[in-house]
Amino acid sequence: MDWSQILNQSASSIISTTTIAYALAAVGLGVHFGQAGLLNMGVAGFMAVGAYGYAISILSFGFPWWLAALTALFASVVFALILGIPTLRLRGDYLAIVTIAAAEVLRLLLLTVAFDDVTGSADGLFGFSGSFQDSNPFPDGEYGFGPWQFNETTLWPVVVGVFLLALSVLLVWALMRSPWGRVLRGIREDEDAVRALGKNVFAYKMQALVLGGVIIAAGGIVYTLGSNASPGVYVTSLTFFVYTIVLLGGAATIFGPVLGSVLFWVLQYFLSNLMPALVDAGVLPFMTANQAGMVRFILVGVGLMLLVVFMPQGIMGNKKEMTFVK
Repeated sequence: MDWSQILNQSASSIISTTTIAYALAAVGLGVHFGQAGLLNMGVAGFMAVGAYGYAISILSFGFPWWLAALTALFASVVFALILGIPTLRLRGDYLAIVTIAAAEVLRLLLLTVAFDDVTGSADGLFGFSGSFQDSNPFPDGEYGFGPWQFNETTLWPVVVGVFLLALSVLLVWALMRSPWGRVLRGIREDEDAVRALGKNVFAYKMQALVLGGVIIAAGGIVYTLGSNASPGVYVTSLTFFVYTIVLLGGAATIFGPVLGSVLFWVLQYFLSNLMPALVDAGVLPFMTANQAGMVRFILVGVGLMLLVVFMPQGIMGNKKEMTFVK
């Protein structure tokens, strides 16, 4: 086995648009789930709104990339309002059912041929990265060191993604240290007690849903920067991946989702390269390379189970904040 190649490919995932996009989605879900106690299972829907809002704004309306991104974020606000107004009075499992259903409805709308001219149906949307790359400030050349190597085309989305991630983390950190954040955590712990103090619990939940939804949609935009928007990406398993990341890093933390995203994707890349290599080396003769590659999902699932059992607060979490295991 070529351990050098396996480790280099695993390390390269630390700085990638995929890791950054999932980190943004996890930060947004941290606002929903970790801070406000909202069991939102529609993460894939918010990311799809961001990705398709961005792509459609460019292809159908001819917006520049930055205006398309703002339009997509505004669309996520509208989606959060449409989703939140009738559902935020629900609790626990009921809210989860409604949000996962809403994300599936949105995905099926993107797949239907009725809107093929706008959404591209099953083929998705592509060819919208020209405006974004035209604004690329980096001259032609190679950048980076070690396993982190980029050219001018691949570096620009990473820089934009890191900027959005840093801005989102800073914003959430500041808000959670404010009186607004303390009320939000109070709602997570006991919303009846907060309501008894005269606070409008519904309004706070709606604000949290909008804020987290905008950050998740930003993750969808970063995921599709310089690539295509495909409905096959925004499936239910994406939501489960983001929950895994949040639980891994710490649901009620600010920086935990970022750490969780890095660890999750490093582990995914490591196992996806290691398992087929073990088959080729004869260590797993009873498997094919494709079968061994899928085993990584089983291993990650087992790891998540053990994490919830033995470290439910996550790597960076506080043991006192474990409301999600109630």
